[in-house]
This record gives sequence, C-alpha cells and structure tokens, in this order.
Amino acid sequence: MAGRPDVGTLRRYRRACDYLAAAMIHLQDNVLLTEPLRPEHLKPRPLGHWGTCPGLTLVYSALDRLVADTGQRTLLVTGPGHGAPAIHANLWLEGTHAEYDPELSRDGRGLAELVRRFSWPGGFPSHLSPEVPGVIHEGGELGYALATAFGAAFDDPGLLVACVVGDGEAETGPTAAAWHSPKFTGPGDGRVLPILHLNGYKISSPTLYEGMSDTELDQYFSGCGWTPRVIDVRGAADPDTLLGDALARAHAHTTGPPPMIVLRSEKGFGLPDTAPDGTPPAGTFHAHQVPFAGAGEDPDQLTALENWLRSYRPDELFGTGGAPEADLLTVPPPASLQLGRVPQANGGRLRKDLPLPATGTFAVDVDRPGGTDASAPEVLGSWVAELIREAPEVFRVVCPDELESNKLGALLAVTARQFDREVPGHTEHLDRRGRVLEVLSEHLCQGWLQGYLLTGRHGLFPCYEAFVSIVDSMVNQYAKFLKMSGEVPWRAPVASLNYLLSSDGWRQDHNGYSHQGPGFLNQMLTKKADTARIYLPPDANTLLHTMHRCLSSTDLINVVVAGKQNGPQWLSHDEAEAHCRAGTAVWPWASNEDGAPDVVLACAGTTPTIETLAAVTLLRERTPELRVRVVNVVDLLSLCPADRHPHGLPDEGFAECFAEDVPVVFAFHGYPSAVHEVLHGRPGSDRFHVHGYLEEGTTTTPFDLLASNRMSRHDLAADAVRRARGWASAGGELSRTLVRERDDLLALSYRDGRDPDEITGWRWSA
Repeated sequence: MAGRPDVGTLRRYRRACDYLAAAMIHLQDNVLLTEPLRPEHLKPRPLGHWGTCPGLTLVYSALDRLVADTGQRTLLVTGPGHGAPAIHANLWLEGTHAEYDPELSRDGRGLAELVRRFSWPGGFPSHLSPEVPGVIHEGGELGYALATAFGAAFDDPGLLVACVVGDGEAETGPTAAAWHSPKFTGPGDGRVLPILHLNGYKISSPTLYEGMSDTELDQYFSGCGWTPRVIDVRGAADPDTLLGDALARAHAHTTGPPPMIVLRSEKGFGLPDTAPDGTPPAGTFHAHQVPFAGAGEDPDQLTALENWLRSYRPDELFGTGGAPEADLLTVPPPASLQLGRVPQANGGRLRKDLPLPATGTFAVDVDRPGGTDASAPEVLGSWVAELIREAPEVFRVVCPDELESNKLGALLAVTARQFDREVPGHTEHLDRRGRVLEVLSEHLCQGWLQGYLLTGRHGLFPCYEAFVSIVDSMVNQYAKFLKMSGEVPWRAPVASLNYLLSSDGWRQDHNGYSHQGPGFLNQMLTKKADTARIYLPPDANTLLHTMHRCLSSTDLINVVVAGKQNGPQWLSHDEAEAHCRAGTAVWPWASNEDGAPDVVLACAGTTPTIETLAAVTLLRERTPELRVRVVNVVDLLSLCPADRHPHGLPDEGFAECFAEDVPVVFAFHGYPSAVHEVLHGRPGSDRFHVHGYLEEGTTTTPFDLLASNRMSRHDLAADAVRRARGWASAGGELSRTLVRERDDLLALSYRDGRDPDEITGWRWSA
C-alpha cells in the first residue's frame, strides 16, 4: 500500500528498537558505542527483562503498520510489562516521549537521557508504569492484562484494543477466566485482539503453553470462543510480513468467533548462541532478564556484551548526532494515530462528570429515629437505576453474580446483564446491551472495571464483603497506579474505583465462618492518604449521600460497607447529608448527658450502630443517671489526625465529638485493630476500647455471632458501665448482670434455633 515501509525498513526499525532496549538495560554512557565499551559505561545495577523485548517490538511495529494502513484507533495493553524497554524504544522513535517530555527528544541528547533514565533512581521503573505514555496496565503483576483490555473496549465501538498476553501470564487463573470475556461483549463495544506471545519460558522453566502443540492450542482457544491463528516466526525469513498479514486478516475478520493470534517466537531472539560461561542464552530462560549482568566485573562478559550490542550496527541506525535515520521514522503512523498517544490511554481527558440524580427523590422518610425500616442497598438501587437511565453509555456495574443478592435488583428494571450467548432453559435479564456485567470471578470484575475507569468512564463494584479480598493484590497494584499517576503532570484524573460491600460479615450468620471477614478495610488502611477512603453509612439516607460523593470523586478508591437487610433508619435526608459532610458526629437524640458525659458510646457500621443504640436502651433502663454520649462515624478516616489524612477531624472537632479524658466504648464493623490504627497520633487514644470482629464465627444466629465476638448490646453496655468515669465500683455488679442476661438469651437461641423476640423485636424509643 502507498506509504507502507518496505520489509528492509521494518527490519532496520526493529534493530533500532532492540538495540535501544538492550542499551537501556545495560548502559549509562557511551550509548552509541562511539568508543570501546568499558566497565564505567555500564549501569552499576543493571535491571530489566530482555527476553520478551524483541517480540514486543515485532508486535508494536506490526501494529504500527496496521494502524497506518487502516487508520484504526488502537490502544495497546502490554501484559508482559516487564518488557518496558521495548515499549520505551518504540515511544521514543515515534516521537511520543518527546511530546510528553522534551528531555527525551529524538536526537543524541534525548537518546542518551532515555537510556540512562531506565531503571535509574528518579527515572523510569523497570516495568511499565503511569509515567509511560500509552499505558493503562503496568504488567508488574501478571494475570490481568486481558480483563483490563476488555474493560477498555466496553462502550467504545470504534476502538481496537490489542492485548499482548505473555505465555507465563497465561498460566494464571485470572487470565484463564478472561479468555471468556467475548461472551460478555455487545454490539456497542470495541474489539479486543489478544496476541499470546508464546516464547516458551518463564524465569527459569518452560511455560505450560510451550508444551502444547499447534493443534492443542487451536482446540483450546476455539473452545474458549476464539478464532485462533498460530504464527511461528522462529527462524522465519520474513517475520514482519507473517505477523503483519495475520493482523490484517484479524482486523478484517467480521463474522464468527473473534480472532486471536498465538505468536510463537524465540525467547530473547538476537542474543548470541553461547554465553561466556557456556550457557545457551538465545531461545532459553537464560534470556529472561539481564543477559550480561556481570559484565562490570567479568571481562569476558564485557566483551560478549560489546559484541552483542555492536551486532545491531547502531552506526547504521543513528546519525552522527544520535538522531534516528529518516527511514526509521516512516514506520510509525501519523502522530494522531500513534499507540502512545491514543486518548484512551489518558482516559481522564475523556472523562465527564456523571449526571447524578438528586438524592432527595429517593430518600427514605424518617419522621423519628428508628421509626422506619428499609434496606439501604435496596434504596440505593433505585437511585443507581435512575443514574443508568441518565448515563447509559459511560456507567457500568460489575458484580460477581450478587446483584440481586445484594438487594440491587432495581437496576434490572432499567437494564440487563450483558451476555452474548444463547442460553438454553430459563434465564432472566440477559441482553447483548446490558449495563451490568455479572461473572463469578472477582478478578474479572476488577480487571474490567479498571480498564473501563482508566479509559474515561465510571462504575460500581458491589460484592460480598468476605470475598472482595480475592482482589487484594489487584487493588494494591491499582492504588500504586493511582498514586504514581497523581505525580505525572500530564495524567488527567479518572473516575474513582467504588466498592459497595453490602453482604457484610455480621449478617452472614447463615453462610457461616467462611463468609465472615471484614479484612478488606485493613487492606485499604495500608494505602496512601491521597488514595483510600472508607465509609460505613448506618442507614439508607447516609448511603445515598455517601455514594453520591463517591461517584463524584476522582483518583480515589472508595470502600463503602452497608448492611443489606431491612433495618431501622436513623436520619432524615437533610440530617444524613450533614452527617456525611461531618464524617463523625454526636447524635444528640440518642445521648443522655447533662454537661460532660461519663462515657462515650461510639459506633461505625450498620450492625454496630443498632447494637450501640440497643446498649443505650439497656443503660437508660438500668442506670438512668449514667451520662452517655453517642457518636456515629460514617467516614472512618475522619478519626485520623488531620495531619495524616485530608478527612481527619481537627483536634477541636475531635474533642467536640469524643470529649476529653472520657472513656470511649467503640462498636466497630471490622477488626478492632483498624480503629486503633486510624487513631494513632490522637492524644489519649488509649481511652478508646474497641469492640469488633474477633475472628469468631460459624453458622449460627445473628445474636450468637455478635456475642461470640463481644459485640452484642449486652457486651457494649457492660463495658460502658464498667469503664465510665466514677462507676468503677458501682458498675461492676451491673456489668456482671448484663453478661448473665446475654448468656441467658444465648441459651434460648441454642434451644430454639432462633434469636429471642427480645433481640429481634427491639426498636429504638426516645
């Protein structure tokens, strides 16, 4: 085709990229070998991964040709992100690096800076990262590239997402599940073209796929719903044409199962056949990382490294000033179509605020605290359904088969579960254009949503609390991505990642111990203050305001925990708004104090709030003279000192809530350690006595689950009266009485198989 570079130019282009990649890994000076290579020219800590680099450049240059020929808007997701030197080399040659950072200009100065900066303090890390243009997936942790690619393709019908999946990465469970993602795409979505880079080896052993024949590979991927094509470039005279023609056919493919490519290549091709120590680096696992890591100390390795680098003949590729020769610059497509500059890779620039419905229309009428019952997620579901009506192209819900279980079934009145297969038998709410993606894989939900958010859209991830921890490592990596993105001037903010954990551990008494786990909150406390938020709304109206806030935010990870069962509602719409704005506040209507309190009863979470107010009832009945203040916490991180977290209450606001030198009995939704962690640095934090989940549980009644973790109303009341100022002696006997009453009620639960009416029928009365 007109303007297409010839095969010779493509080979020269790949030589230039491969040389740059090898130089980035090994060199800090003499980057074009204008003088003999000496140890002082080498990096003192050579870091990087060579093995996948030549294959990545082969793919990148073939995609360049496809884009130039077709004008196809293309995003590249690189699973083997540790092959970063190859991507950097291509970005530099196409001019994208210089566009974002003039220090990386396409000349000798910029080339030297690129080589020096790789895996250097203050420079680029050894894997892909947010500092690199064109990147929405780091690839530092393997397994999630394909799910992320599909998330990027949803609702963008003009986009092609080319996804390189390393054959080591392909061994992971998340990737195995992600091969089924085409079953969840619809006519309004873009296309994903997976390229399984099968170079045969991991760090020190062969990959699973290396042991599969072409027939087995064809059968496996055909069974997953693809039209696979195996391309073997090992020893091929013209690998560029082989892969280029395969990409062209894949792009033209319009009927039947979607295409994918299995690219068989030699591991780290371009290396010599034999290393100085006699090992065979070319085509083996020895090519995986730094080929000549000991060249700084071993003269034989230094000679071998120099010979290898000179085999690329850099003097033929770069002019005397270090600028690439003109023919190399004909390979990348025009700037507007280059892989490094596709707008979706900086999705914050595409993001628009959601048209969030007003919450008042959906609020629960609360004429008095505790006088109305409702399910908070059920109320929220109607609000989210309206949001879907108003933003049908940029908002999705991903959920591991728990939408209706989590009381969000109202969404299915306005949309459906997107699914692209005919299913025999009885089904409900399936459609090729749904806004809900349900699959029993938390990994897929997380990967889909990350790709969707990072390309400029919005979403919500409802999940059972105990099983959201399946994505602990994924959210770790995503938090790091957000943290680093915030330090890159050209990265625009993306919509926040929002979790709704509405099947919480305190009401998993029927499912048992395996479903009782609030540890995701502790996980989030390890994240940077600029990234993590934790909310525990006690009722429906506070949940509405909380979710409105979360879906309005950017560059955050918001974790919202809300019980799904019908329960008492405490605050009106306006009261809930003020409470959410404060984060932590005294509930005067529940308090019984005249002046300074004797004890503060604090609570955070749906069930802890109920138990705290029930404890207040017990105390009012038994000790009306005890002065009790009730404090509710909806924003857990408001408890942090203000210098540690932007949501932290100022000292005077904290004292207004919790008084000074007054014991605080705190009923917390999760592990007590979480509260102690956020309180660290507050004066007198040792006066906080936290009740929470103590890793006790089984299939039992709700009251037994509470009592076994010392979180029942009786435990809270007993602790309060025992610790209250001036009540040490008088409160002892009452404390013991309350514990005996708890045990008597437990005996009835064990006898009858259900909790007594005294527990289940309790209602707040002022």
